[in-house]
Amino acid sequence: MVQVAPGATPAVDQNDEAPRVVPRALSNRQKAAVVVRLLLNEGADIPLEDLPDELQEKLTHQLGQMGLVDRVTLEAVAQEFSEALDSVGLSFPHGLAGALDVVDGKIAPATAARLRKVAGVRQIGDPWPRLREIPTEDLAAMAQAESTEVAAVILSKLETSKAAQLLGHLPGPIARRITYAVSKTGNVTPEAVERIGWSLAAQLDQRPSQAFSDGPGARVGAILNQSAASTRDGLLTALDEEDSDFASVVRRSIFTFAHVPARLQPRDVPAILRGVNQADLITALAGAETQDDQATVEFLLTNMSSRMADNLREEIAERGKVKQPEAEAAMTQIVGAIRNLVDERAITLLEEETED
Repeated sequence: MVQVAPGATPAVDQNDEAPRVVPRALSNRQKAAVVVRLLLNEGADIPLEDLPDELQEKLTHQLGQMGLVDRVTLEAVAQEFSEALDSVGLSFPHGLAGALDVVDGKIAPATAARLRKVAGVRQIGDPWPRLREIPTEDLAAMAQAESTEVAAVILSKLETSKAAQLLGHLPGPIARRITYAVSKTGNVTPEAVERIGWSLAAQLDQRPSQAFSDGPGARVGAILNQSAASTRDGLLTALDEEDSDFASVVRRSIFTFAHVPARLQPRDVPAILRGVNQADLITALAGAETQDDQATVEFLLTNMSSRMADNLREEIAERGKVKQPEAEAAMTQIVGAIRNLVDERAITLLEEETED
């Protein structure tokens, strides 16, 4: 006797041969449930959370109603799904919000901001990845402008390291209140967190476009990085007299040869030296006169191979006296090599500790 899977229909020809099983007739929603179940069984990571809430609910209900599906029907649905994929030439995002995500950074900021306003605050997707990319200083300003409870949600949604940086940019009393408020977020619903995220994202869209990607302090710091030490010290002294807060921001943006021991990880020294011309390296090391610069020389020599360090010490002794402008130019080359590796994300600078 021929066994027929539940729900399948046996087809018998006129010669009374053995029944042939044909696929069940399924609706499109049922076929979608079959495909999703099949993919999940195979371990596929399907971003179902990107679907609208209504579709997620319908799909979940349909999965619960399917019961058993015979192998012939499963193979027919899989074949139809495969053919549909093969016929796809291009896939476009869903709605205006999805299209904005695709062209993010490719269209003018003012145009993107205007279109996001048209899309509305309630959009599909997760706003928090975008918020996590905001500079810590901007996040701190947003946290101070919001209620303590909202700031606690912001702190909770950040990576641990960035959350710690955020607290460091906040005044002590505010940081303590926000930290304590985190203990009250246990009953916050996912919907509330999403609403807060989209509200903050909408604030970003309402900001006017900026002519410069870096802040004023970072731009001045980058200029002073390339300046002679005497010029840099004189300008910082003048800035202290005019605006001590801005001078502090500029100082945090400055990275010179003297900052290497405090900001560079010892394991990154070999990578730095590979990107520096040998003549510049010897000139910089031989021309170090101040105590801070000499500390950098010792830091570099200590964290390279002993053979290379011995060879460099011999060449430094042979180099003799170095004029200060030559030494500063060579030190600038080393700092530039470090900056290039940081920009390429090959290395990471340590945060300089500051007294409160």
